Amino acid sequence: MTGHVSFVSSGPGDPELLTLKAVDRLQRADAVLFDDLSSGPILAHARTGADLVGVGKRAGRPSPKQNHVSKLLVDYASSGQRVVRLKSGDAGLFGRLEEELVAVRAGGIPYDIVPGVPSAMAAAAAAGIPLTRRFTARRVQFVTGHDANGQLPADLNLPALADPLASTVIFMGKRTFPALATQLIAHGLPADHPAILAEAVSTPDQRVDRSTIRDLANRLLKDVGPSPALIVYGPLAELD
Repeated sequence: MTGHVSFVSSGPGDPELLTLKAVDRLQRADAVLFDDLSSGPILAHARTGADLVGVGKRAGRPSPKQNHVSKLLVDYASSGQRVVRLKSGDAGLFGRLEEELVAVRAGGIPYDIVPGVPSAMAAAAAAGIPLTRRFTARRVQFVTGHDANGQLPADLNLPALADPLASTVIFMGKRTFPALATQLIAHGLPADHPAILAEAVSTPDQRVDRSTIRDLANRLLKDVGPSPALIVYGPLAELD
C-alpha cells in the first residue's frame, strides 16, 4: 500500500503565518520530516502520535545527507503512511525540493506541494518596506549566497546583482557576503548602497539592521552570528 507525501511550506517561523492547508496536512500526517527552521511551535499543529523526525540542514553543523532524507520519505510513504515534508519559507525557494520530488516520483508515490510565505517577503514586511518601488525598483531577484561547498557560487550574474535599480535578496549569504560585496563594488554598485540584514525573521529573536553594502560586509567579516538571516539591498532599503 502506497501512502502520500505533502511538501509543506511552513513560512519564515511564525506559526501564525502557516496557511490553512499547511495546518490541515500537519494535522492528518502520520510522520513529519521537518527542517530546523520549521520546528518549535509550528510542530504543535502535528497530529498527536505522529512521528516527528528532524532532518534539517544548517551551515557549519552536522546534517543528514540529502539521499538519506529522500530515502526516509520514500520508506515512510511506501508503508502506506501520510507524510509531511516540512520546509521553511516556501519549499520551492532554495529548499532542495527538486531532489526530493525526483525521489518520490521514482518511487511512484503521489504527492502535493503546499506553498507558503517566503522568508524574503517576511523580511521586507519586518523592515517595513516594499520589495518593488515605482520607477526605482521594478525588478526583484533572489539568489543563494553559497554553493554546495559553502563558498560563494562562481557562476553568479554579477552585472545583474550590481544593478542599482533592482531589489536583491541574498539567501544563506552571511559568510560569503564580504566576498560578494567586493565583487559588487567592482562591478559598479556604490559602496554606500543601502542594505538590510534581517535575522530570525518573524520569530521572537527577530532583528532587522539597516546598513550599507560596505559596512555590512565589514561587520560580517568580524562576526556572522548563529541566527539564520537574509540580506536585502537595493532602492527599497532607502525608506525610513
